[in-house]
Amino acid sequence: MVLKKQLAVIGSVLAMAALPAMAGNTGLAFVHGTGKQTDAANDYWTREMIDSVRQGLPNQNLYVVINCDFDQYMWTAGAAGCLADQLHPFIVNNNITDLVVETHSNGGNILRWVMSNPTQDSRYPAIINAIRWVNALAPSSLGTPLADASISGNAFESAVGWLLGYKSDAVRQQQTSWMASYNASWLYGTAGRPALPKPFYHVVGTDVDTSPFDGDSYCGGYTLNVGLEITQAWLNSCSDGFLECSSQSGAGWRWFQDKERTADAEPLSHNQSRRKCFGLDTILRNDI
Repeated sequence: MVLKKQLAVIGSVLAMAALPAMAGNTGLAFVHGTGKQTDAANDYWTREMIDSVRQGLPNQNLYVVINCDFDQYMWTAGAAGCLADQLHPFIVNNNITDLVVETHSNGGNILRWVMSNPTQDSRYPAIINAIRWVNALAPSSLGTPLADASISGNAFESAVGWLLGYKSDAVRQQQTSWMASYNASWLYGTAGRPALPKPFYHVVGTDVDTSPFDGDSYCGGYTLNVGLEITQAWLNSCSDGFLECSSQSGAGWRWFQDKERTADAEPLSHNQSRRKCFGLDTILRNDI
């Protein structure tokens, strides 16, 4: 799917060349995953990740970092509504006509809700029209067995509760059977469903590496990576410690699996796929 993305770039450039000189601006948005964020730039993505990626913008100031309560169901005012509250004025006030969105984990589901249900909110069409494409980093498109385990309330919950946020609506939403229902009825982009109105490219994390003697294991936080390696025992062999590769690949088009593009073919744990690890920031920067 790298070729498809290259062709999309060419088409975008040709389309922009045909527009008047004052057509608009290129913007960048960072959309976090599960959790109630008030300072996602520092607490979720980190400043070094954001500042590296936004260097790809013609105007490095035209970016927005979303802060919402993504512990809620994706369609609620606190989730998709909050996303629109912050994205729509950013687009309108800055005349953004070419928006690249970087999402992580459950943030991909909330973007898919917006793109799949344009009549649900008067602001959604303007957001959809502005988007060039979405880069979905480790999206939980098909849910995760860890959400099932956490919600079931068995002993496993104590091992994953800190990672998932316990029994929030967002965790409940990401149970595999629930996501299968949403994908079949409300969301576009999965097999047998209509395509999303704008490209949704997934980046897949395939493994978790943790060794106290390997400096790469410390990128993104060694303790968090150790936790992800523990939870990986309940997932398929191809997983990032939170999501199986099949879930991350479940919607949209493939951009790449981690080892195909990262420095030294390092895998990206679920935590590392939102951080400046193994050249991911440079890949995203060059994609703008």
